[in-house]
Amino acid sequence: MENSGQATALSVSQLNRQVKTLLESGLTRLWVQGEISNLVRPASGHLYFRLKDESAQIAAAFFRNRQRGPTISFKNGDHVLAFGQVSLYEARGDYQLIVEQIEPAGEGVLQRRYEALKKKLADEGLFDEDRKQPFPELPRRVGVITSPSGAAIRDILTILRRRFPAVPVVIYPSAVQGDAAAPELVAALQSVVKRDECDVIILTRGGGSIEDLWAFNDELLARTISDSPIPVVSAVGHEIDFTIADFVADVRAPTPSAAAEMVVPDREEWLRAFDALLARAARQGRRTLDDKGQALDWLHRRLVAGSPAARAQQSINQLAQLRQRLAAAGRRAVSEPGHSLRVAARALDAVSPLATLDRGYAIVTDASGKALMRARDVKRGEDVRARLAEGELIATIREVIDAGK
Repeated sequence: MENSGQATALSVSQLNRQVKTLLESGLTRLWVQGEISNLVRPASGHLYFRLKDESAQIAAAFFRNRQRGPTISFKNGDHVLAFGQVSLYEARGDYQLIVEQIEPAGEGVLQRRYEALKKKLADEGLFDEDRKQPFPELPRRVGVITSPSGAAIRDILTILRRRFPAVPVVIYPSAVQGDAAAPELVAALQSVVKRDECDVIILTRGGGSIEDLWAFNDELLARTISDSPIPVVSAVGHEIDFTIADFVADVRAPTPSAAAEMVVPDREEWLRAFDALLARAARQGRRTLDDKGQALDWLHRRLVAGSPAARAQQSINQLAQLRQRLAAAGRRAVSEPGHSLRVAARALDAVSPLATLDRGYAIVTDASGKALMRARDVKRGEDVRARLAEGELIATIREVIDAGK
């Protein structure tokens, strides 16, 4: 028996070589998530460390020729994603991960999901330019989907009020961060389309990390934007932030303020254009009067030369009356358009929801930002927010008086 055992026994080197072969052939290259510990940086430039979680750990080696990017920034305690091949260091019999790529955990996972969805929707043609819709130069109403308590809506309302206050704004409240945000954004967009009261939609929130903006990388939201018959302007985050919503929307604005600048014209530019039109009308009216006056003078001379004196005088009187009537008509042609434009401007300002706030009214919302329509929608002791023409108030309900009681 001893001789038989000696004949079939493997050396340690042979055993480790077989184990290494089994590991490398039995497991494909894969991603492993864990916390860095026992990090060593020898002069060779290689990185040696251990990846661990709550109950286990594995040795890892990241050789210098594989390193790309800011790998030097990693330190003990960092949570990372390491991509590589499971192998065995034969000299010591240590099982280890030979790392080919490493990146921060969390953000790296989301970035890959983002890139995968971006490619999928691009391949389907959802980002194609021929799908983009133009929005009107002067919308009858602007819809804004965002958090009613965020900085984005304050910036947008400020810009819209400055540029063209006569255009009404409808706010569709929605969460813009967290697990509930994507479904609420989809529901809000569907509500805008169903109500069909706006000519353009601004979908917006302020800046943040990829996790903060993740709701705007939702596939269902992207498809809802693509299907919207109303043009959508995506204004998510800062200028350097890009989301799936930006690519599928009809227009991408770098910031919420820029979106407000896009969707309405500059009132001052329009007033200057109106003034130019009035000046052209006045010049045209004066030229017409001059032409008619010359024609009347010519007729007058012909009448005087070719008719008896009495008939000539009668014709002269008639011509004088015609001249007066033409002069009056010319003055009306010049003055009435200006009066009509001023009346129209006052009417536009009167229907602005922001002008309503200036008259002492307020927009009252519950703690979640939902606009309150009925007293019974809140309870005693709950907090509410009231938006005034300047600033906001936070109040606690002392008593609820239902309109039906």
